[in-house]
Amino acid sequence: MSDSSLILDSAPASSAGDAPATAIGEEGRSLPSNVEAEAAFLGAVLIDNSVYEELPNPLRPEHFFVPAHRLIMERVLTMMERGATASPVTLKPYFDGNEHLEPLGGTTYLARLTADGHGLLATRQLAEQIYDLALLRELVTVGRALVGGALDTSETVEPLKQIEKAEAALYEIAEGTNIGSDASTFKDASIAALKLAQKAMNSDRGLSGRTTGLSTIDDKTAGLHNSDLVILAGRPGMGKTSLATNIAFNTAYEYLKQMRDGGPDSGGAPVAFFSLEMSADQLATRILAEQAEISSEKLRSGDIGRDEFTRLSEASQRLADLPLYIDDTPALTIDALRMRARRLKRKNKIGLVVVDYLQLLQGSGRASDNRVNEISEISRGLKTMAKELELPVIALSQLSRAVEQREDKKPQLADLRESGSIEQDADMVWFIYRAEYYHKAQMPNVPDGSESPDDAQKYQDWMEEHQKLVNKALLIVAKQRHGSTGNVPLIFQSEYTKFSSPSYRDYSDFGEE
Repeated sequence: MSDSSLILDSAPASSAGDAPATAIGEEGRSLPSNVEAEAAFLGAVLIDNSVYEELPNPLRPEHFFVPAHRLIMERVLTMMERGATASPVTLKPYFDGNEHLEPLGGTTYLARLTADGHGLLATRQLAEQIYDLALLRELVTVGRALVGGALDTSETVEPLKQIEKAEAALYEIAEGTNIGSDASTFKDASIAALKLAQKAMNSDRGLSGRTTGLSTIDDKTAGLHNSDLVILAGRPGMGKTSLATNIAFNTAYEYLKQMRDGGPDSGGAPVAFFSLEMSADQLATRILAEQAEISSEKLRSGDIGRDEFTRLSEASQRLADLPLYIDDTPALTIDALRMRARRLKRKNKIGLVVVDYLQLLQGSGRASDNRVNEISEISRGLKTMAKELELPVIALSQLSRAVEQREDKKPQLADLRESGSIEQDADMVWFIYRAEYYHKAQMPNVPDGSESPDDAQKYQDWMEEHQKLVNKALLIVAKQRHGSTGNVPLIFQSEYTKFSSPSYRDYSDFGEE
């Protein structure tokens, strides 16, 4: 919480901390505070500095309401960081003539804080109350800012922008990021790294992140990691939406199984899928068709039999509680997307966000005159969202047509459309490539008995190559910040729009040699 919040320096204090200090709001109400709790806590710390170190969530100076208490806490922490003991005696030289302490009795106030030592009996409870009251004051700050912004019509009125800002501020309060969020020590960071390594070691599949449900991808990446931005790109027809939908389903379904069976963490999580291209019911149709193994085309046309409809109904019932949340709002701005994702994280504890696709998002409007700048803003916003919400984000992206003009159709990083910042912001860049798609476009005429021997042989050669390529796909990991790059073999059943991992280890016929 910053000093610009409603912890007011002008708040009157009691003569010796015997009565609560108050700041009067616009409606005559005092701001939430408990000066006696603050004084008791400071007294406990000045008697025994170690009680501060034992707090699960240490207080910071900005959590205190009374200006004098903030200054005392700040000096205590400075001395403790230097390895010195903070006591009324050692603090005295720093507060001689201090304007905030003089109304309380000057430096004698420091000794009076330690007079009874009652704070030692309930240090943790006092700290929790001080922290909670600081949160309430932050809420007042947000509320007043929201009211002030809503009443001010002197400039362009943008109510949706105001709502987005208010929700972001509320999320920060809920996560505690607006109240003394400090840099992690190397010790804390290394402990977190060891926990990830232990999780991977204990996992049957070597997972330290969220599972994709596809073993070949999980083997290559060790799963999807918190704060990572994954760009999944491909030319139209490659199946990038199908792969993203499969991963979203797999991650959500692993979580559903874990909740039903009560087993160990298998890398699953509730998933938010932002579909800017397809409607929610179209995505649901895809997923049901995949799980019931019914052709999506037949399902859309209604050309299914009773047995197939029964399978579809059973899949629907089995997946009724699937924690997959689909938002198909079109033309979302990056700020609106982050707002909606924060809401889903708070309400449904999502652990993965999928965005289909990046180029359909809109920027804030500040860079709308330049599409490259706008895409850069969007990619940075997605990376920021991944870090802010502490979850992986998969964003689909288009590729430029340069791919089609090359003899080798495998995508490269330079093919990412409209902005080099996509590559820069991403922790991983995946390209989906199906040689079958391009090979099919080169299909010669089907023999009918009238063709020449050369034409017949040409068709035979084409068919032999087709048999090698059919239903095979490659996920090209072109960038991986925390691991190696390379090709990941996949099986693609186009009739069900379903990706899976091959069950054998000889990947030479996938182009992985």
